[in-house]
Amino acid sequence: MSASGLAYADNTSYELTGPEKIQALIDALNDIQASLNYGQVAVVGAVGYAGIGGVIPDSALNGAAITPEQFAAYVDSRDAVLQHDYAIASTAEQLFMQEHAASMNNLISAVDDLSMATNVIMMATSVAEEASVADTKPEQVALQGMLGQEEYTITAAKVDAYNESLMVVDNYAQQAGAFMAAANNDDLTASIDAYAYQGQFMVGSYTAISYTQSIDEFVITWDDAGFGTGWQGYLTQDLKSVQEMYDAGEYITQYGGYPTDGE
Repeated sequence: MSASGLAYADNTSYELTGPEKIQALIDALNDIQASLNYGQVAVVGAVGYAGIGGVIPDSALNGAAITPEQFAAYVDSRDAVLQHDYAIASTAEQLFMQEHAASMNNLISAVDDLSMATNVIMMATSVAEEASVADTKPEQVALQGMLGQEEYTITAAKVDAYNESLMVVDNYAQQAGAFMAAANNDDLTASIDAYAYQGQFMVGSYTAISYTQSIDEFVITWDDAGFGTGWQGYLTQDLKSVQEMYDAGEYITQYGGYPTDGE
């Protein structure tokens, strides 16, 4: 696995979910609030020094300014919240697509974390190239020097960070794929829609949803309505092997796009 290969996941943009748009607005507002808080304290100091003859440096209050980037982030996030349809999903297809979008957003973030963890390990493994040509004493001494540096050392913490990041990507990739496959499965969505209709509750009022690949089962719970059940065996045609996954990775790395089912 290479860091350059991992970056492919960033090439596709997925719309933020409703709660994620709200969080983006909160983050933007908090960022601006931090500037205001800094300014309140800094201005007191500036005025205080002014009264006793203390000379502050040029642009001393720049740190309290609201930057164009902060303002743009606020405007974008505010507009995103105002324009989002927060109505709950009325069909199973909408439900699965919402879950797919959330999983993809989490997956992209997880891939970023994995890329960083991968780069850390790759820096340490680059010592192998130096070791392969260290056939003189000066070169061997230089190799020892490299091995003594933190950036060229593989530690248990670095291994744990990499492995943990890998498993997070594993989980979100599986979940995102399953939700998309489910949204495209007419038999599954029709069954869920019929179940909700019979129970006289809105599909989108679910309180929990999970997918277990080993038994190919979705479990959806509607606690408020007192309903919950599972749907099993609907994604058989969409299940991929580890070899198929790796082959797809090679294809994407080489051609820069996703293979079709026939390739």
